[in-house]
Amino acid sequence: MLRLESVNYEVRDNIAILTLDEPNKLNALTTGIRAGILEGLKRADNDDQVRVSIITGAGGKAFCAGADIGNFDFDPDKARAFFIGAMDVLSAPERALKPVISAVNGIAYGGGFELAIASDFIFAAESARFAVPEIKLGLLPGFAIVRLKDIVGRAKAKEMSMLGDPLSAAEACQLGIVSRVVPDDRLLSDALAFAERIAAQPRLAVRMAKSFYNRGLGGDEMRHAIDGFPFLLTHADAREGISAFREKREPQFGER
Repeated sequence: MLRLESVNYEVRDNIAILTLDEPNKLNALTTGIRAGILEGLKRADNDDQVRVSIITGAGGKAFCAGADIGNFDFDPDKARAFFIGAMDVLSAPERALKPVISAVNGIAYGGGFELAIASDFIFAAESARFAVPEIKLGLLPGFAIVRLKDIVGRAKAKEMSMLGDPLSAAEACQLGIVSRVVPDDRLLSDALAFAERIAAQPRLAVRMAKSFYNRGLGGDEMRHAIDGFPFLLTHADAREGISAFREKREPQFGER
């Protein structure tokens, strides 16, 4: 096993496993985890032995709890730079040349949810929960605002983004977000078995299938999301929402 910042990287036969490993922070997208995801997927793409990658979380409680906002800076220029970097990480599974499976244990909220939906397949433990709760901070999801409507439809994407309520694994599967729901103790083994089935297929055809189905992703929609995020931070609601989160209290937003 190789330690890449805060991500453990190992190869089993021809499957790379990236384990987000800051369970004390619910595997939030810290600097170390962001760097480890990028490095791990790059290694997998450059390793001829690897045919498929799996991303999962350590600790059982969380796949990834989303952005690490403990030291978030409200300066619009710094926020924009942060958001550009975050979008680079969240879209990394899409850009990877080889298939990526997210094996979601526990919560996948915010950026964790977005990282999962950027993968080619999601295997969810029965206890997994999915949400884009940024609205509760006075913000909106970035990557999901671009992708979610294509998965669940425009109305459901609006509902999820405007309410921020969590979905169970079963609900996420019904909406087409999740490929398989499996017992918690079988999550990684079932994801590995599925990965091995893909790895047994013709290498070039699999890579071309991913490339063809993902064509056209990105572009103007992604740029609009990047430009819109710093604007939200200039509003008092965002400052109140983030402050309330840090202080572990209910936010008191301004006039509706």
